[in-house]
Amino acid sequence: MSAGSTVPLAGGGSGWLDVPPGSGKRPAVIVIQEWWGLNDWIKENVARFASQGYVALAVDLYRGKVANDPGEAHELMRGLPEDRALGDMQAGFDLLAARPDVDASRIGVVGWCMGGGYALALAVAQPRLRAAAVNYGKLVTSPDKLQAIHAAVLGNFAGQDRGIAPEDVRAFGDRLRSDGKQADVKVYEGAKHAFMNPGNKDGYDGAAAKDAWARIDSFFAKTLAADGGP
Repeated sequence: MSAGSTVPLAGGGSGWLDVPPGSGKRPAVIVIQEWWGLNDWIKENVARFASQGYVALAVDLYRGKVANDPGEAHELMRGLPEDRALGDMQAGFDLLAARPDVDASRIGVVGWCMGGGYALALAVAQPRLRAAAVNYGKLVTSPDKLQAIHAAVLGNFAGQDRGIAPEDVRAFGDRLRSDGKQADVKVYEGAKHAFMNPGNKDGYDGAAAKDAWARIDSFFAKTLAADGGP
């Protein structure tokens, strides 16, 4: 389990922060939860990024609530005010950007499921964000929103996702690239939604998850490197 701790965010929210050892300014990653909430799996991923040298912060979009079954998760997601969620993510970005151990020009975001959509929403709203890894999250199609994205985008999507069509995923990547954005979008043809979460007994795909994690690690290593980035 992570050695992280809860930190307050401006506006009344909070987050789970883990800081790697060492000194100097480091890159940072904002971690966005699935519809379950800020549970142990999200905290484990925060610890994972911290172990790689990132200052990692999971924003608690549900503000203390964690779902234990799909029905409760659906209710929490449905009741989440989108403007408050975006405000909490922006507050998370501001907290990281203001830390003396963070290079504010090297902040990325990663999210899964509901959090994948919110990670993309943060990329639309925050022009200083450098990289966004979107895992089977809600897509953006508005030309204005696509133009507003300055971050490099990595996408990992499931070919058997009943909510997000593969052709829409590919069109999303094509539109970003046609607009001159840096985008790498992959569809795992045989995978189901939430294939990266080992707690998903019906859809976890170990091979696809391993590949997706490798893509995320490589993506952040490149885009958040001191001399890299889009």
